[in-house]
Amino acid sequence: MSRRPPAETACPCGSGAPLVACCGRFLEGKADAPDAERLMRSRYSAFVGERGDYLLATWHASRRPPAIDFDTGAKWLGLEVRRHQSTGPDSAEVEFVARWRVGGRAVRLHECSRFVREGGRWYYVDGDQF
Repeated sequence: MSRRPPAETACPCGSGAPLVACCGRFLEGKADAPDAERLMRSRYSAFVGERGDYLLATWHASRRPPAIDFDTGAKWLGLEVRRHQSTGPDSAEVEFVARWRVGGRAVRLHECSRFVREGGRWYYVDGDQF
């Protein structure tokens, strides 16, 4: 079950734009993320909204898990994209820090994620955590 906030809500990815004008269009299938950074931001928004359908659809088939488990009661605190770089014509890396709180405990994920573009669409492949 997803938690879908109102479209006029600020986008969770931290862009400052309304959800509908930012990641919402990707989450709802109205457009594909134009680059790896936008895909990463939209995937963060999908975690906030518990959109397992979107996360699975944007995970490369070679590494896609069978299902997504969400931290029940997680309060998402923010996303910081530290670096985005092309590593080839159809590949890129995005370094980010995502923060949330669950069960009163602060959690921080610092990762350098790898993405590939196939058939014009970007997919998350995997990442290295710091």
